[in-house]
Amino acid sequence: MQQNTLIMDDKAMQRAIARISYEIIEHNKGVDNLCVIGILSRGVEIANRVAKKIFEVEGKVVPVGMLDITLFRDDREVKGHVDKSDITFPIKDKKVVLVDDVIYTGRSVRAAIDALMARGRPMRIELAVLVDRGHRELPIRADFVGKNLPTSRNEKVKVSVNQFDGEDKVEIIKED
Repeated sequence: MQQNTLIMDDKAMQRAIARISYEIIEHNKGVDNLCVIGILSRGVEIANRVAKKIFEVEGKVVPVGMLDITLFRDDREVKGHVDKSDITFPIKDKKVVLVDDVIYTGRSVRAAIDALMARGRPMRIELAVLVDRGHRELPIRADFVGKNLPTSRNEKVKVSVNQFDGEDKVEIIKED
């Protein structure tokens, strides 16, 4: 039997995204030369929300991109994959904030860094995640975290976003 535990509802997600956005602005002393790139798929929606909040606070549009890391994964062999990335601005010499929904082992982030570096050399790459669940296999940590959520390896963290799932929430799913 599956047991779901609600960790964040829509209001908690909004607060976490707002906090991440403020921290990004503060850490970068504004938003000049900054861009936000979300990792497909839910990372893109969170990146869009971060950019929207930054605009509300700073009154400046921050470019937002979408990064497909499939071809850079080290745990899957992929043939015939069409890259779905959409980054319409140069990242060379930019401060890039990479955004994902959950950080777990760090392997997706490593793949994302490789995918970014294949497109140019940013000035700096920072990482923002909605949920950090621990259990790293690589020495990677997020610069901006919405919620630290210690989990066991037999639990899953599911981030639902309105755009894909019809509602905003974060749950822990445990199989009994």
